[in-house]
Amino acid sequence: MGGEVPEPRRLSRALSFGCGGVPEEALHLVFGYMDDPRDREAASLVCRLWHRIDALSRKHVTVGFCYAVEPARLLARFPRLESLALKGRPRAAMYGLIPEDFGAYAAPWVAELAAPLDCLKALHLRRMTVTDEDIAVLVHARGHMLQALKLDKCSGFSTDALRLVARSCRSLRTLFLEECIIEDEGSEWLHELAVNNSVLVTLNFYMTELKVEPADLELLAKNCKSLISLKMGDCDLSDLIGFFQTSKALQEFAGGAFFEVGEYTKYEKVIFPPRLCFLGGLTFMGKNEMPVIFPYSTMLKKLDLQFTFLTTEDHCQLIAKCPNLSVLEVRNVIGDRGLEVVAATCKKLRRLRIERGDDDPGQEEQGGVSQIGLTAVAVGCRELEYIAAYVSDITNGALESIGTFCKNLYDFRLVLLDKQKKITDLPLDNGVRALLRNCVKLRRFAFYLRPGGLSDVGLGYIGLYSGNIQYMLLGNVGESDNGLIQFATGCTNLRKLELRGCCFSERALAVAVLQMPSLRYIWVQGYRASRTGQDLMLMARPYWNIEFAPPIPESAYRVMADGQPCVDTHAQVLAYYSLAGRRPDCPQWLVTLHPASL
Repeated sequence: MGGEVPEPRRLSRALSFGCGGVPEEALHLVFGYMDDPRDREAASLVCRLWHRIDALSRKHVTVGFCYAVEPARLLARFPRLESLALKGRPRAAMYGLIPEDFGAYAAPWVAELAAPLDCLKALHLRRMTVTDEDIAVLVHARGHMLQALKLDKCSGFSTDALRLVARSCRSLRTLFLEECIIEDEGSEWLHELAVNNSVLVTLNFYMTELKVEPADLELLAKNCKSLISLKMGDCDLSDLIGFFQTSKALQEFAGGAFFEVGEYTKYEKVIFPPRLCFLGGLTFMGKNEMPVIFPYSTMLKKLDLQFTFLTTEDHCQLIAKCPNLSVLEVRNVIGDRGLEVVAATCKKLRRLRIERGDDDPGQEEQGGVSQIGLTAVAVGCRELEYIAAYVSDITNGALESIGTFCKNLYDFRLVLLDKQKKITDLPLDNGVRALLRNCVKLRRFAFYLRPGGLSDVGLGYIGLYSGNIQYMLLGNVGESDNGLIQFATGCTNLRKLELRGCCFSERALAVAVLQMPSLRYIWVQGYRASRTGQDLMLMARPYWNIEFAPPIPESAYRVMADGQPCVDTHAQVLAYYSLAGRRPDCPQWLVTLHPASL
């Protein structure tokens, strides 16, 4: 009588619909409209037919951790993949918390990819070790049809491999190398790319140490009329005048530098392409160089000022001329005054990133972001979908404002810096409750505070109101094990969790993991650990790998010249679901925990 159909009846109807009521060709078409991998995962469990159709129609797969499945098993499950993305080392590796010898080697995956996947056109590797040999194997097998190669924050290869890619992959439309550590054996790779490729759309070697010749960039622009995005290493902007004149279709550029600060006359002849609307890098740009971009400010949709020399006042002057921004990336020197200008000017803003600036007391005095700036942005920029900010101060009221006005927010990340001695309004329990309760579209959430920033009650609120969140990073939160358990009982859809600076016990961590049914991956650094990790075994179960890095005693670690330890000395634990069993390349400093090992 009214209401929802009971679950057994729904399942029965789905089974009859899939296994006899609809032609297979129609089901193929239906599956083609399923983009969310979780929807496909659920559909594939309905019956064998749906499972087979999912396998044959799946075009893209993202493997959240490269040790979660064996390469051969994945490729047998999805034999017609056109695109594959693999993630390697934990995110903490980006902050120096994971040693280089952690693993995440691309070789086993490349060896498998070289043979069976006739349809593979795109490969994305993130935080993995990739050698020249790996790239050679991939190119020889798939180079003739490879359209996108993304090596994101990877290491282990050289420009010799890039030269091979440039010569062999003539259908390549995207080459992405951002933040990779690449051994520079010369700039011939770019010349080869310019000579052999005429269809390139995106080239990104931003934040690498690669040096290139401006003439090769001009040749690339001449031969690749389709080039719309170039992000490169630092190159004096005055040397790129010819490239800009040739790149008529260019829409995005990042990486130019003003090496001669204060010499505006050297740069006044720089004229950006007519379609340019995404601009970043601009290293060392100061007040005197800002006029270079003034003529294009109203057309800009994305602006990255993280590596400039601009003051708070300079930010205010420039941003006031950019009313159409949808993406803004700055350092916290922008200050509250700068964010108030953003709020008044950038009504179309969707993404705001405020990175930590230099540890310069002078910069903190003139800038620094607090609840004042964040509240202004929340009220003025109501289309925001993404906020990531390092703040010096924050209040419950500011978080409530974000929850009230930013209804489209799907990703929120806040780090409370420890420079300011007194924070206005702690704990932030009520603020985080209001934010999570009102921002129902949130899928990713990071909250890194200072001790005392969130009580057990607030941690319980995060669990209670984060039912849709799939990724979470928490730091210095809670007061006791009880807070962690309250948090865990509410996280029904959480798939990936990272914790730092915890007061929690080993036993509480293990119990909490068992309370989160969707959890596939957890990384913890800094908690009340034992020498052996024995209480972590409470979370042991089939297909659940537990890797433990014991705390390092002070007498055992080396220090750098500034007196800081060269490796993290706190205990770490990494646990994850894996169909591949224990990995064969686990480094000596990691202990794999299994019942038989204790």
